[in-house]
Amino acid sequence: MMSSVTTAVGWFRDPYARHEDRYFSEGRPTKLVRDGRRESYDPPPDLPLPGPPEPSRARPAPSPTAGDLRRADDAQREAVYDSRRACETATSSMVRFGAAR
Repeated sequence: MMSSVTTAVGWFRDPYARHEDRYFSEGRPTKLVRDGRRESYDPPPDLPLPGPPEPSRARPAPSPTAGDLRRADDAQREAVYDSRRACETATSSMVRFGAAR
């Protein structure tokens, strides 16, 4: 069974208490740190982890892709799918070019 230390990915409290949070990848602390909303780099010290990573207390920043992913002009760029028209197009192609054998 894998422990949470080996699977930790994302923001966790900085186990070295140098910053508020430190980013973990594959269970290892990285140089990416943050204090409030400010992110910077600070390589982790060459020390063993004092314990399992604690989840960050910071509220995650809103994702730029959260919510509606459609663009305002999508309706102008995309035709509505019409199954009847798709069948007619496929049938017409088969008549014109022959059916695959």
